[in-house]
Amino acid sequence: MGTKNIATNRKARFEYEVVQTFEAGIALKGTEVKSLRSGHVNMSDSYCRVGSRLEVYVLNLHISPYDFGNRSNHDPLRERKLLLHKYEIRRLYGQVREKGLTLVPLKLYFKQGKVKVELALTKGRKVHDKRERLKKEDAKRDMERSLKAF
Repeated sequence: MGTKNIATNRKARFEYEVVQTFEAGIALKGTEVKSLRSGHVNMSDSYCRVGSRLEVYVLNLHISPYDFGNRSNHDPLRERKLLLHKYEIRRLYGQVREKGLTLVPLKLYFKQGKVKVELALTKGRKVHDKRERLKKEDAKRDMERSLKAF
């Protein structure tokens, strides 16, 4: 049984340079899982925070309320706890505090029926780095077009 992609944070790969990636579980309510199965999620401005009790939370992850949910529906922007081993959380905590790195979710997916989050330790890109990256991508696209013409 493979993985089924739910959503990707394309903005994160543009805004940040990925240093290292992790896989984490996420604590969700039933209506959130049903809403994810129908693909109603927006993770463009989401980020993660390591709490004081060595717990990792994802913030600004918008999971729309389930259409057929009643009073047990969830808050779309609530903090959601990420499930990691203590040693992973300690390492992340140290790197975020000392090196000034940011913890950003890259994608959500189902793996063997469970919802997983791909996290990335990232370093912020400067404006000129973003422009340079866009120029390289445009040049690559133009080269591929010209090669395809022949």
